Amino acid sequence: MLESLLALGGLVLLRDSVEWEGRSLLKALIKKSALCGEQVHILGCEVSEEEFREGFDSSINSRLVYHDLFRDPLNWSKTGEALPGGPLEALRALCRRTDPGPVTIALDSLSWLLLHLPCTTLCQTLHALSHQDSCHGDSSPGEQVHVLGLLHEELHGPGPLGALSSLAQTEVTLSGVMGQASAHILYRRPQQRPTHQTDPTTHLTFNLHLSKKEREAKDSLTLPFQFSSEKALGPSSTDVPKVIWAWVEPDQTLEKWPCLQAAVLRGQEARWTAGSTAPWAEPGYQPHFL
Repeated sequence: MLESLLALGGLVLLRDSVEWEGRSLLKALIKKSALCGEQVHILGCEVSEEEFREGFDSSINSRLVYHDLFRDPLNWSKTGEALPGGPLEALRALCRRTDPGPVTIALDSLSWLLLHLPCTTLCQTLHALSHQDSCHGDSSPGEQVHVLGLLHEELHGPGPLGALSSLAQTEVTLSGVMGQASAHILYRRPQQRPTHQTDPTTHLTFNLHLSKKEREAKDSLTLPFQFSSEKALGPSSTDVPKVIWAWVEPDQTLEKWPCLQAAVLRGQEARWTAGSTAPWAEPGYQPHFL
């Protein structure tokens, strides 16, 4: 499980509670990173350095660079042992690190940092920390940056929890039933960073543009629903006869149609005046052109 949590890089968010603590999982991940040869930076806020290093052998401890915010977080003692600039400057210093090769940065804990820094500032800094491998272009898997953040979710509202969750590449929620601990793991697919600008029309199976000849042919085409003089009712100079059908009762006259055009041929037209009986109203009438 430890290998899978460190596989994607980026921010790994460890969400624990009063009943199910997550510092032991944080230390297990730190040990795994150290055994893989990574340099490990720890921003310690909640426990002393001596307590945090307990359980690690000398080979592991030699790879841990401990930044102590627990002893004097705001540098009140003025002894020079505290980190200058407080927690925010300590985080920014980690962003500016120049250590070559893969690195793991452990934050113990994000809850402590949320109580001392604005949520937006912390989220911006976390984004910068977890994306250091993309600052100089694409990096190989061996150069990934892992940021491990321990978060006591019972201490925070849905706003900060949601903001931090949206930044995490991997999210682990610790819980349990009947004394048996369990971990719910959520992986998020890393966003692809395009290395060059691509043409979206490259692989289309049709042409988006018309040639001059094709455009002229398109403009000269009359659509079925488009009105034109050739389709207009009335005299026409074409040789194509046009017949207009009217459905009437056998004894009905054309009083309702004072001037009804019946057929057109070579510009000639036939009309029936009001009061006359339409030829097609007669029994057995066969339509014909005039």
